[in-house]
Amino acid sequence: MDREQKTKRMQELTELLNRAGKAYYQDAEEIMSNYEYDALYDELKGLEAELGITLSNSPTANVGYEVLSELPKERHETAMLSLDKTKDVEALKAFAGDQKVVVSWKMDGLTVVLTYREGRLEKAVTRGNGEVGEVITNNAKVFCNLPLQIAYKKDLILRGEAVIGYRDFQRINGEIAEAEARYKNPRNLCSGSVRQLNNRVTAQRNVRFYAFSLVQADGVDFRNSRARQLDWLQSQGFEVVEHYTVTREELEEKVTEFSEKISENDFPSDGLVLIYDDIAYGRSLGRTSKFPRDSFAFKWADETRETVLREIEWSPSRTGLINPVAVFEPVELEGTTVSRASVHNISIVEELELGIGDEIEVYKANMIIPQIARNLTRSGAAKPPSVCPVCGGKTEVRKVSNAKALYCTNPECQAKQVKSYALFASRDALNIEGLSEATLEKFIAKGFIRDYTDLFHLDRYQEEICEMEGFGEKSFRNLSESVKKARTTTLPRLVYALGIANVGLANAKMICRALDYDESRIMDATKEELSEIPGVGDVIAGAYADYFSKPAHREEYQKLLDELVIEKEESAGDQIFEGKTFVITGSLDHFANRAEMKELIESRGGKVTGSVTSKTDYLINNRAESASSKNKKAIQLGIPVISEETFLEMLQSV
Repeated sequence: MDREQKTKRMQELTELLNRAGKAYYQDAEEIMSNYEYDALYDELKGLEAELGITLSNSPTANVGYEVLSELPKERHETAMLSLDKTKDVEALKAFAGDQKVVVSWKMDGLTVVLTYREGRLEKAVTRGNGEVGEVITNNAKVFCNLPLQIAYKKDLILRGEAVIGYRDFQRINGEIAEAEARYKNPRNLCSGSVRQLNNRVTAQRNVRFYAFSLVQADGVDFRNSRARQLDWLQSQGFEVVEHYTVTREELEEKVTEFSEKISENDFPSDGLVLIYDDIAYGRSLGRTSKFPRDSFAFKWADETRETVLREIEWSPSRTGLINPVAVFEPVELEGTTVSRASVHNISIVEELELGIGDEIEVYKANMIIPQIARNLTRSGAAKPPSVCPVCGGKTEVRKVSNAKALYCTNPECQAKQVKSYALFASRDALNIEGLSEATLEKFIAKGFIRDYTDLFHLDRYQEEICEMEGFGEKSFRNLSESVKKARTTTLPRLVYALGIANVGLANAKMICRALDYDESRIMDATKEELSEIPGVGDVIAGAYADYFSKPAHREEYQKLLDELVIEKEESAGDQIFEGKTFVITGSLDHFANRAEMKELIESRGGKVTGSVTSKTDYLINNRAESASSKNKKAIQLGIPVISEETFLEMLQSV
């Protein structure tokens, strides 16, 4: 390339990397792999060095995310620079020279600056763009391991990384129903959690803070040692990043030790940081326009393997989004066998020009998450399916933010009914342990589940399930046992499990009792007949009758009866509490829990609610003298407050 072509290429790289950076840091999206980003970044740096040109919007000259939220802004007293980096251990040795260096994890979260005055946390500010950050003090106060008060009473300023571990990342993502709303990685989740306007959300995210640098602590003699600074911070109650002081000769062995720990770590890390232990020496070196000269970052040289792409599996989700997953010939990476990698969206499939049979290069991002580094063949033959792999419904490509994504257009697609299946398997319904929404979503996407009865025949897919990530022989055995137990149930539980609008377990019990637990009457009851049942009413009766008016629902109910053993229950006799409403509060002596007592009351025709109103007949509380709000309300309304003993006497008086 001549100089003009190189300049044009530099402009292309700047635009592409900025677009990828915005998607990653601000929109929680990935439009290219970390591997590809690093390669393009290095190419841009090389061109800038060769040409002596740096564009004003170059990612090599701008660091951090742009401040866009409504949080208060604050300028840092000294700019927070990024670190120069390498993937070469020899470059680290050259940096160390004859000095001792402190080596520690380079955590992949959000950098935060903390200020303590008179021993109390006064302020927390994010790194932001390096010059201006966002004030997140209220959020920092609910980090799960951050001391709000310390013994040191003078002004203290320190820096550290706020991170969310992989286990919490998976838990939180599993609680998000919409697939496109889920976070792509722990770093994005942490950024969103730390920068919340409501710190109640932050508190639920289990954010941890790891101190990695002391900025100011007057009057403490650290004997000119960075390592002693970290040890002192630990003595003040801070959790500090794992670190060691080593010489040039010890450095390579220590890097290897760190690399061997990655698979065991719960926290995300994208490399190591080295800083001279000698504080005065480090300061004497000054800085460049972008990097401090006293520290250096080491990024893992990604272990890559060449393999062959065998399939692009299109995996539907509950929102209709269909995610592409690359399935390739198994290879060994970082000590484990991998054969699958998420490709995230159609844009990345197109960018990589993926086709079945292509030779691809794969790696583990941060030595954890399998990714495609590049496509060596680039046949570009892969096309998104025109029909949904789960339901056969028509698909369409939609533009979502910066990327193209595939969606199923069928509103009745089984993949969109995950919550219905989760209700069916829930504790108050069929009680199938081990079937979380995340697991159900995977099973449905693979075609294992197309209706409720399929839940009782997962043994058909035993081999495939045992090979799925997070499963194994033991997990499958436990699930099979739970399914076997679930086959024996009660009619009210089955009715509740069907997910009829407004029909909870209590209403299901009332309806089944009124219909004498007759399995055939359950689906033939009319709206008028149901409306006459105390506590049901027109709305519930209408929803119930409408549900069973649909042939598909009647057929599914009949199929379920063939799968299940329905335990016989008492018919509508001894309904001594019919028309009576109870509220239960406080601890119990004769029942295992309130649910057990509630079930007994409902079996005798009564109703149990959570709050005392004018319609309440009895408040059950073993402490009649309690000053609780429920007791006060009951006394105010003239409602009897009875003990468990009195309740049991009422039962025995029949």
